[in-house]
Amino acid sequence: MSLSRLPRRPALALLTTLAALAGLLPGLPAQAQETAIKFQLDWRFEGPAALFLLPAAKGMFKAEKLNVTVDAGNGSGNAVNRVASGSYDMGFADLAALMEFHANNPTAPNKPVAVMMVYNNTPAAVFSLKKSGIKTPADLSGKKLGAPVFDAGRRAFPIFQKANSVGAVNWISMDPSLRETMLAKGDVDAITGFYFTSLLNLEARGIKADDIAVQLYPNYGVKLYGNAIIAGEDFIKKNPEAVKAFLRAFTKGSKAVIADPKGAVAVVKERDGIINSEMEERRLRLAIESSIVTADARAEGYGAISAPRLALMASQVSDAFATKTRVDTAAIWNGSFLPVAAERDIFAAASKK
Repeated sequence: MSLSRLPRRPALALLTTLAALAGLLPGLPAQAQETAIKFQLDWRFEGPAALFLLPAAKGMFKAEKLNVTVDAGNGSGNAVNRVASGSYDMGFADLAALMEFHANNPTAPNKPVAVMMVYNNTPAAVFSLKKSGIKTPADLSGKKLGAPVFDAGRRAFPIFQKANSVGAVNWISMDPSLRETMLAKGDVDAITGFYFTSLLNLEARGIKADDIAVQLYPNYGVKLYGNAIIAGEDFIKKNPEAVKAFLRAFTKGSKAVIADPKGAVAVVKERDGIINSEMEERRLRLAIESSIVTADARAEGYGAISAPRLALMASQVSDAFATKTRVDTAAIWNGSFLPVAAERDIFAAASKK
């Protein structure tokens, strides 16, 4: 039936509806279309994942016209690869892993780019039991160290080794789930791992905190950056405003997480009901204290980097990882999408905890 044969009022109503849908009538703009973003985490849904799950759950991404899905991961290297492949638009990964990918795949298309620094200081650390007598980095010389082959602390150990004149060590490889167990049983003398991961995992295996010795890389002359938000080159070119919007929402979410870690972990619990909320709250607080709200982050600004420090890390990673080409800092970092410095001031939220 043609519109001319419809009764006057239904026909007018239909025309009004069509015009509104097309955004043609004054005062009835078309709804802005949401940009879909598939986001890849570096690890499981643990406490630190709240940094991304909270803004998704609380509508902060939605408010920026973004439809963000956040998936658990299994390592920074995989997060980088999945963004590079186009399977994911953005992700969260250790900056050293991103540097390695760039330097080993200089001609690869869609290389991910870091757009915001989150862990201003690497969480990598060496753990040992105090009864072993390992008190300083030099004491690690000749010892058996354990870690998965892809562990960030293990990959960066040559940098720690050089900075602290550590002699040769013997590496034992294992699955991540066995790392802390092997240290507890005495199968290895020390392990490398993220501070807020291995510490709590050792405690969960019956080791008291007072019996654990921790050598955090940043406390021993290794000022590497940790995890950053990354985005694929193609996604950045096609959706620059969406990248900016993501970082705005993420920054708002960061403030909420830092102000209320307990409430933030409740959001993680909604995604993974089997987590231990008390443990994950402590893990999140350790991540905030050791890697996010740090002296270096205060000096450089949350989310930003220091060019000389980035250049030093690029040189160190090129040497330690024996990359095919040297790391090009201009290719791996783009800070132009960051919110202004005032919006990124998360430290006021930290002081109110």
